Amino acid sequence: MAGGGFATSANGVEFEAKITPIVIISCIMAATGGLMFGYDVGVSGGVTSMPDFLKKFFPVVHKRVEAGADKNNYCKYDNQGLQLFTSSLYLAGLTATFFASYTTRTLGRRLTMLIAGVFFIIGVALNAGAQDLAMLIAGRILLGCGVGFANQAVPLFLSEIAPTRIRGGLNILFQLNVTIGILFANLVNYGTAKIKGGWGWRLSLGLAGIPALLLTVGALMVTETPNSLVERGHLDEGKAVLRRIRGTDNVEPEFNDLLEASRLAKEVKHPFRNLLQRRNRPQLVIAVALQIFQQCTGINAIMFYAPVLFSTLGFGSDAALYSAVVTGAVNVLSTVVSIYSVDKVGRRVLLLEAGVQMFFSQVVIAIILGIKVTDHSTNLSKGFAILVVVMICTYVAAFAWSWGPLGWLIPSETFPLETRSAGQSVTVCVNLLFTFIIAQAFLSMLCHFKFGIFIFFSAWVLIMSVFVMFLLPETKNVPIEEMTERVWKKHWFWARFMDDHHDQEFANGEKTNGKSNGFDPSTRL
Repeated sequence: MAGGGFATSANGVEFEAKITPIVIISCIMAATGGLMFGYDVGVSGGVTSMPDFLKKFFPVVHKRVEAGADKNNYCKYDNQGLQLFTSSLYLAGLTATFFASYTTRTLGRRLTMLIAGVFFIIGVALNAGAQDLAMLIAGRILLGCGVGFANQAVPLFLSEIAPTRIRGGLNILFQLNVTIGILFANLVNYGTAKIKGGWGWRLSLGLAGIPALLLTVGALMVTETPNSLVERGHLDEGKAVLRRIRGTDNVEPEFNDLLEASRLAKEVKHPFRNLLQRRNRPQLVIAVALQIFQQCTGINAIMFYAPVLFSTLGFGSDAALYSAVVTGAVNVLSTVVSIYSVDKVGRRVLLLEAGVQMFFSQVVIAIILGIKVTDHSTNLSKGFAILVVVMICTYVAAFAWSWGPLGWLIPSETFPLETRSAGQSVTVCVNLLFTFIIAQAFLSMLCHFKFGIFIFFSAWVLIMSVFVMFLLPETKNVPIEEMTERVWKKHWFWARFMDDHHDQEFANGEKTNGKSNGFDPSTRL
């Protein structure tokens, strides 16, 4: 049953919006892109810890792991090729993002999700049937293309189709599905690792076809967003879709806002160049900073290589995979907490609380490992091993209700329509770039930093918490088209960037009374 409610705009006009079944179903179907992304993140760590997989594709690493205590505990898995297997997906996703920006703008969010699904299916087929390392990497690259298209389209789709008052919760469905995908992958790896005959890893990689099919079918079934339809000139269809998803005929105020935003968007001939204008710098800086910080928490290092990490710390293979399942479950449950709380307590509170929690847990882990795990021996008793898992779970929980979902939510809801697709492209691009860097470097960093790797990431947590405290404005319950007036123009620091309106005129080749960078108070919006 649909729930009723109103979203209030900056000028006092109320946008009537019910929580309709079509919105809920569309958001669930679209968010399966996160399920695929999460499975890709989770499956690689488990597969790379399987002896049969290592023996076939990375025999040098397999010999080193088999040597056990004779080799450095922290360096057993240090291999650039092994890291490339994981990181190649994100490098390909980075490249695909530029093409995805074009398709989301010209073809729509829905068709872009369909393209992502097709890339995923082909990539899964190559991975599951891989006969050599080249075929394996090729499959990962195609999966990366799917990630680039899905991560570009899905957050935009969710932000644009959801009513303002539950936009945060519905948008986090994407991140929830990422965590479910990671948990699903960990469970699959735990089961397939026990398969005899050397083909368990193929099943792990092949089962990625399930979320790939869900995304493809979902893209065929969902409706396009009114924002995208209006942006592409389909006004009548956009208005009809807006009526359907809002569950009311009273959509004129919201539709007029969309028309005005679309008119302004069409005046911008070069959206990427427009991103660099003075009045768009706050959104750009926030989006880029959040993506860098999200990866510098170290979360993906743990999610990519959880079984490998636990194995390095002295856990047996079964215990390592089981511990990865536990952290995956915590990840899912904590993301549900974020869905419930993000539109109630706000974005900033979640980020700041999580900063304290992540910093504390990482410092405790570093102290335990520094004392108990040396290069050639592990003295982790059962009690300390459990404490390490508890601290990692504490860290993962904090990330899952803060930096994980909000790193995607905040950029998707802050860019104005004229730069939204380009802004989302930059967001995804920066995220994938730093995901690639962390994935490619983590095992080598673990080898050289040892337990200090957790000190390194905790220092970043401290830096990002200070950034949030002073520079991140609250966007809770603010209509997406009213961000400039209600958020940026009222922020103590970012407001100064909102005074310059000549950038827009220059972008369209218009004169500004001979002044290149001045400001006339009479022209202020």
